[in-house]
Amino acid sequence: MKSWKNAVAVYRDPKMVAMLVLGMFSAIPFVLVFSTMSFWLSDCGVGVKAVAAFSLVRLPYSFKFLWAPYIDHTPLPFLTKRLGQRKSWAILFQICLLCCLIALVHTDPLTNPAATGIFAVLIAFFSASQDVVFDALRIECFEKDNQAAAAATYIFGYRVGMLIAGAGALSLSDMIGWVRVYEALAVSGVLGVFTVLCLKTPVYEAPKEKKNFFQDAVAAPIKDFLKNQGWLLIVLFIITYKLCETTIGTVTPKLYKELGFSNLEIAAIVKLWGVAATIAGGFLGGILVVRFGLFKSLFICGILQGFSNLPFAVLSVSGNSMFWLTVSIVSDNMAAGMATTAFVAYMSSLCNTAYTATQYALLSSLTALPRDLLSSGSGWLVVWMGWPAFFVFTAFLSLPGLGLLWLLNRRFPQKPRDVPSEDIS
Repeated sequence: MKSWKNAVAVYRDPKMVAMLVLGMFSAIPFVLVFSTMSFWLSDCGVGVKAVAAFSLVRLPYSFKFLWAPYIDHTPLPFLTKRLGQRKSWAILFQICLLCCLIALVHTDPLTNPAATGIFAVLIAFFSASQDVVFDALRIECFEKDNQAAAAATYIFGYRVGMLIAGAGALSLSDMIGWVRVYEALAVSGVLGVFTVLCLKTPVYEAPKEKKNFFQDAVAAPIKDFLKNQGWLLIVLFIITYKLCETTIGTVTPKLYKELGFSNLEIAAIVKLWGVAATIAGGFLGGILVVRFGLFKSLFICGILQGFSNLPFAVLSVSGNSMFWLTVSIVSDNMAAGMATTAFVAYMSSLCNTAYTATQYALLSSLTALPRDLLSSGSGWLVVWMGWPAFFVFTAFLSLPGLGLLWLLNRRFPQKPRDVPSEDIS
């Protein structure tokens, strides 16, 4: 167990600055092609049905694990020998994003929605692919003990990027127009390219020619993961750990509106206090992991996740109370930030650095499964149970993940993986 001083000192690593910047440029294209694009489409006069249909462009984020093996093992002509496997792919995706973002905002979604849709899908594809590389860089550039701090810094950058491409872009659009906003944010990606070029990464060796790509790049990472003791319990834990958080995510805005809060009041609390709490929680989660280790930190954060749902139950019976709205959002975001940092560090520790991109893409896809399935049924639960009982029920949804975590720690204590660094790119 490290001292609190040593636990905080990990953030002094210069590579943490790179993680902050990469996190920021991971979020910017994601927001620009989702929520911000909806505002742009609305300002262009696109109908609500068409705006909703454009949400389908997020599909590449759910299926990025399908092409992650190619990113993991396929070298790029000219670039890979000079920059390495990770840097070459990252810069390619960043340049593609820059071009597609500029092209997107120069299409007319009213007269040529197909062109707008094509560029939106391309942005989602390149953004999801960029995330695969950034996750691999984050895992490979830091020792196991520093993974939580790296994740916290990356998440902090991601939140900053969301603010820039969300509230920032929306505010600037009234002053300089959407075209200039998208162009400016696209060109800002040059900073991301510069950061990747300057980032010190492990020594790279060109991949050896593979006789069977599927066997070596697809099947091998899965077989390697199955070598983990208790791999089935690990999968179940990854699916269940954040159930209590993902179940309430889609219905809380409806609660706010039913209680009579204005959009301005919600934005002030969610965007300001909520983001601040998430950032603080992320860094606190990183410190906890360094101080106490992964399993103890995951357990503490899991308990806090469950308890953080209870203030929403109080809010639902308190009516239009700014105090309980603030307490609910701050406690929820603080606990979510802590748990996400510890959880990302745990999933990162499961990856063999020879297959980082593929394995992490697969594990992160598992976390999306309950989010997409359970969140769609949360509205039905609210109607059936009522708001107070619903939030109490979701608090108890933290128990399956905590039980599996206890069982994993008791039966299969995690040990650091011994993976030779020369396999890293």
